[in-house]
Amino acid sequence: MPVKIRLQRHGKKGKPFYWIVAADSRAKRDGKYLEKIGTYNPNTNPATINLDVDSSVKWLQNGAQPTDTARAILSYKGALLKNHLVGGVRKGALTEEQAEEKFNAWVAEKEGKVDAKKDDLAKAKDDAKAKALEAEKAVNEARIAANAPVVEEETPAEETAEVAENEEVEAVEEEAPAEETAEVAENEEVEAVEEEAPAEETTEVAETEVEAVKEEAPAEEVTEEVEAATEEVVETTTEETSEETDKNKA
Repeated sequence: MPVKIRLQRHGKKGKPFYWIVAADSRAKRDGKYLEKIGTYNPNTNPATINLDVDSSVKWLQNGAQPTDTARAILSYKGALLKNHLVGGVRKGALTEEQAEEKFNAWVAEKEGKVDAKKDDLAKAKDDAKAKALEAEKAVNEARIAANAPVVEEETPAEETAEVAENEEVEAVEEEAPAEETAEVAENEEVEAVEEEAPAEETTEVAETEVEAVKEEAPAEEVTEEVEAATEEVVETTTEETSEETDKNKA
């Protein structure tokens, strides 16, 4: 009777759970079996495997053929290695003590790798959980900030308006002195023109007096009077010019 080592499905939909059985190759997948030699749970990470290594080696020695999945499980748990070592002992290449020592060393190394993988998975899970908590905290803070009343934002706008008004007032105050300076300059020009006008009028009056004297007096008298009038005009003009110079200096 041909025997196969295969998986028999149990569990529920979406979460399968398997038995590792030695069964007649002609039987249905989930039908009768000869012996249950282990279990396989793929729902965990890493997968949980319980296997009776000695029973598996016995069936392998009797010619049972494992399916591909069953072969991978037997290799993972060391059943194929032990079957190979038992063959070496039977041929006399190894003693039972040496075979047992090699098998135990291999099992210890395999368990170390499995434990390291479990630690890495647990660490990755903790890191993912911490990141999820941080993301949730950030979302909550953003939600609180969005729902908070906006009161403090109006104050900067009022301060900006006050600053703008102060700047306008300062600009007006700066323009006022410039206008006053222009008015003062115009007043000074008007005063200078008014000061020059009397000097011209005095000169014209002096010339008129000279002409009148010439007409009334004889030639000699006219000459003397003209000279006298000219001297008076020159003195008057000199005095006015000196006064204007003093005013301009002041």
